[in-house]
Amino acid sequence: MQEKGRLAIREERLRKLLLSGLAGDAQAYRTFLQEMSAHLRAFLRKRLVRLPDEVEDLVQESLLAIHNKRHTYDIGQPLTPWIHAIAKYKLVDLLRRRAGHEQVSDSIDERFDLEAPPEIEAADARRDLGKLLARLPDNQRLPIVHCKLEGLSVAEASKRTGMSESAVKVGVHRGLKALAALVKREA
Repeated sequence: MQEKGRLAIREERLRKLLLSGLAGDAQAYRTFLQEMSAHLRAFLRKRLVRLPDEVEDLVQESLLAIHNKRHTYDIGQPLTPWIHAIAKYKLVDLLRRRAGHEQVSDSIDERFDLEAPPEIEAADARRDLGKLLARLPDNQRLPIVHCKLEGLSVAEASKRTGMSESAVKVGVHRGLKALAALVKREA
């Protein structure tokens, strides 16, 4: 539990530094890049045990990409998954270059431990679910949020939304069906 707390504190610190930097605070942005360098170095060292000489180049490439794409960061989302995604793309680019542009196999994720840690996968899932739910009308989205995500009873969701209990039940059913269709279309 202490580790999760430390990760959350680091995430919030980096996020605040980036947001301050985006707002024009040059010192905060410099500090963000310095701290992000150390974070990326550790992240990439763990994945490039067999290619230690490549770590520093990838850190620099990742920082440059972060800088160039900083305007695309969604401030409502966790920072670390966004950063790790950029670093993973840079790592895959490196592996493709080293393979002489041969097709890089699906085993890259396994060989170089590119799978996201559980807390990042959970954050990604929350973000993706939030985006899908935002596409539903309120009469479907709200019952799902209250009943399925928050764990409220149908009666409690009915009181909170002002919908009848039967409308809440129908909203959940239709909303889940609509979500399944959205996921199927996206896949």
